[in-house]
Amino acid sequence: MQYISTRGKVEPKGFIDTVLMGLADDGGLMIPDVIPSVSAQTLEEWRSLSFQELFLKIFSYYTNGEIPDGDLKDMVKRSYASFRHPEVTPLKEINDSLYVLELFHGPTFAFKDVALQFMGELYSYISRVRGEIIHILGATSGDTGAAAIAGVRGKEGIKICILHPHNKVSKVQELQMTTVDDANVLNLSVKGNFDDCQQVIKELFGDLDFKSRYHLRAINSINFVRILAQTVYYFYAYLHLPQSAQGKTVNISVPSGNFGNIFSGYLAKKMGLPIGKLIIATNENNILERFVKTGEYKPGDFKSTHSPSMDIQVASNFERYLYYLLGEDSAKVSDYMAKLQREGAITVDSALLDKVQTEFAALGVKNDECLNVIGKYKQDSGYLLDPHTACGIAAYEAYNGPGEIGITFATAHPAKFDEAISLLNISQEFPAQIAGLSALPQHMTVVEHDKAEIARQLEVFYTLSAEIG
Repeated sequence: MQYISTRGKVEPKGFIDTVLMGLADDGGLMIPDVIPSVSAQTLEEWRSLSFQELFLKIFSYYTNGEIPDGDLKDMVKRSYASFRHPEVTPLKEINDSLYVLELFHGPTFAFKDVALQFMGELYSYISRVRGEIIHILGATSGDTGAAAIAGVRGKEGIKICILHPHNKVSKVQELQMTTVDDANVLNLSVKGNFDDCQQVIKELFGDLDFKSRYHLRAINSINFVRILAQTVYYFYAYLHLPQSAQGKTVNISVPSGNFGNIFSGYLAKKMGLPIGKLIIATNENNILERFVKTGEYKPGDFKSTHSPSMDIQVASNFERYLYYLLGEDSAKVSDYMAKLQREGAITVDSALLDKVQTEFAALGVKNDECLNVIGKYKQDSGYLLDPHTACGIAAYEAYNGPGEIGITFATAHPAKFDEAISLLNISQEFPAQIAGLSALPQHMTVVEHDKAEIARQLEVFYTLSAEIG
C-alpha cells in the first residue's frame, strides 16, 4: 500500500513518510491508494480481541511492514497503559436501542486521547529510529491541544506548539493545555476562532520552505494516522454489542465538527464494517448538516455554543470524503477546492447529493436542545452527558429507526464542560486530575490572528527549543 494526495500532485509515499508529511505538499490530504477489505469471517474472529489487539490487527493493513511487529506492539501497549478503564473504550447500554461508547477514559478525558497517545509514541519512535527532529504544530477547538501535549510531553526529540482560540474553549480545556510547565511546549492563544487558527496552520504547512526549515509535523486530523487510529473504536463498538443486537441494523451517531471522527467511520465502513447510517451530529455551526441536506458546502457565521469543540465552520477532513464522492478523481477534487477558495462555497449536483444522503444523515443541534437532552438523560437514565455527546444523542433520536440499534460516541467527560451543565443546576463530582487544575499557574502567549506574528513566535520557540534540546 502507498499513500497519495486527494489532489494528485504528490508522489506516492510509504506509511512513515505519510506520517511525517501530514498535510500533503500540494495542499491536499493523504489517503491510502487502496482501502483494504475485511471479510465477515475476519470480523467474527476479531470479536474476542481486546482494544489493543484489535488496534494491531487494523494497523497491520496499513503500515506496509515499515514498523516491526514487536515495536508496534510496544507502542500500543504504552499508548493505552494510562487509560482509566481496562477496555480503553467501554460500551455502555443506556436502553434497549441505545449504547454509548465512552471515549473519555484517557489522560485528558476526551476522545482525542485515543489517537494522540499513540501518535505521541509513534512520533517518538520515528524521531529515534530515523534521527528526525519532530516539531509538532497544531490547532485545537479545545480537546486536541491538551491530548496532543499529553501525548508528547517529556518525549525526547519532540517539541510542540498548539494554537487555540482565545476565550473560546472551556476553562478546563484551557487549563489542561496551559498548566503544562515544559520548555518544549508552547501554547498560543489566538484572538479569533478555531477556523482562524486552522487556517494559519494550513498556510504554514503550505509554505514548504518554512515547513522544511523548522521540521513541522502535523498532529491534527489532517494527518491520516489520526483518522486510522479512530477507525479502531468503530470496529470495537460494533464487535462488542451484545448477542441481542446481532442481526439488527446498527447506526452510529458521532459528534463531529471537523469531519475527522465521522470520516474514520466512513473508512471503517468502506473496509467492510457492516454498519447502517453514519449520523453526523453538529451544533449551530452546522455546515455539515447543510451539506448533507442541500449539497451546499458553505461556511456560515461563527457561533459560540455549549459544545465548543464543534464550533467549526470549515471542516478540514471534508476533502477526504469529497475525493471518494467524486469517484476518486483528484482533478475534480482540485477544481472543487479551488472554487471553494475562490468563491467561498461549492455545491454538488442532485446525483451526488443522493449518494451523500445514502451514506450520511446529519443534525445541527440548538443550544437549548443540547441542554434539554442532558437533563432528560440524567433524569431518566442517571447518565450524565457532556454537551457534545448530548448533540450525538439528539441526532440518534432523530434518525435511529424502529428496531434499529444506535451507538453514540461519548467524546468527552462532562467535567470538562461544567459551564453548560451547571446551567441545569446539575452538580457533578470532578475527577481529581481536573479538580486540581485551577490551582496551577498558566503558561500561554496571547497573539493576534496574524500569520506573520505566529510565524515569528514559532521561529523563536523552535530556535530556543533546539538550544534546550
